[in-house]
Amino acid sequence: MAGMRLRRWTDDDVEAFYDIYSRWEVMRHLGAHPRRVVADREEALHRLARMRSREDGPRGYWAIDVDGVPVGTVLLLPLQDAAGETGEVEVGWHLHPDHQGKGLATRAARELLSRTGGRVLALTDEDNLASQAVAGRLGMTDEGLTDRWYGITARQFAVTLPGPAR
Repeated sequence: MAGMRLRRWTDDDVEAFYDIYSRWEVMRHLGAHPRRVVADREEALHRLARMRSREDGPRGYWAIDVDGVPVGTVLLLPLQDAAGETGEVEVGWHLHPDHQGKGLATRAARELLSRTGGRVLALTDEDNLASQAVAGRLGMTDEGLTDRWYGITARQFAVTLPGPAR
């Protein structure tokens, strides 16, 4: 899609954000259990504010914007485990169901990864074959199942990047 770009989420995006994250098809693969959809626009605004508080250079949450409309998120975030900060970084992606299967997650994650360096992980549910395929297209290595993150069993992928593109 020629009109795709990454940009930061804003409060003006609350309707699109709610449309994405109020759907079980999106939320069933995200984060720790119990997983649940965003209940209403007030919660969507609260989550948007929390996401924006984690912006730091290339790190944070980025809206995947297609022709002026956010259709998903790509993220680059530091990971914590039960012991706290780990020095590990996670890349992830979430898309509205109407925009899945079109290469957007791969394209957005590749663009975000070009802005960072070092070891980066992607964590997927064991049955999330679509996200595992994205990790493969990004050149990530399947490191198997782990219980280290988010209190769930996840399939961990990793790539070591030389550094940001100049």
